[in-house]
Amino acid sequence: MFTPSSRYAAIGTVTVRLANGREVTAVKLRRLPATDGAPYSLQRTDRLDVLARRRYDDPTRYWHIADANTELEAASLAVAGRVIQAPET
Repeated sequence: MFTPSSRYAAIGTVTVRLANGREVTAVKLRRLPATDGAPYSLQRTDRLDVLARRRYDDPTRYWHIADANTELEAASLAVAGRVIQAPET
């Protein structure tokens, strides 16, 4: 269902039967790992993928930053002037 490098790769699934009889499979909620990070003040031109590229040399790891700030929607973090936690790894 997910690529091996996905943050959801090791998360189990659950299948439920809806009232209309249809079965739906969903990914279980994942536990957020404890992350240490340094405060980072977002600039007007910052995007999480760009910040992840600078910090981790991998723009697809933007979700590490979102997890450290307990945001469900990563895009809601990218607000100029907002101070976020930026994990070291």
